[in-house]
Amino acid sequence: MEKKKIKRDIMLISTLIIVCAAAFLIINFVVKKDGITAVVKVDGNIVYMLPLDKNASVTVEGYQGGSNTVVIENGTVYMKDADCPDKLCEKTGKINKNGETIVCLPHRVVVEIQGGEGNVDSLVR
Repeated sequence: MEKKKIKRDIMLISTLIIVCAAAFLIINFVVKKDGITAVVKVDGNIVYMLPLDKNASVTVEGYQGGSNTVVIENGTVYMKDADCPDKLCEKTGKINKNGETIVCLPHRVVVEIQGGEGNVDSLVR
């Protein structure tokens, strides 16, 4: 009796893991589309609009003199360097899908991917 319950639990957990993995893959590779532009904002104001199809590197002066280096390389964007204390923006990694963001809170710098298919967040009638 106890072995049957353990087998059922293992089957249930395995099924849930497979369903979650499939949902993750579908969302990341089918629903999310590659973006076209990296929009860099400081304190809510757009300072750069950079195409993802051209490699580039820009240094952004953030809020109260902070500095962030944004790099576009092979169609992806990442924060190469930041002089903020926690460096969470550097740890975000590379982004390239529509709607993804990198945020540096101490410097109020936001890098957001825009464009591409599926750019509509909502429709209002």
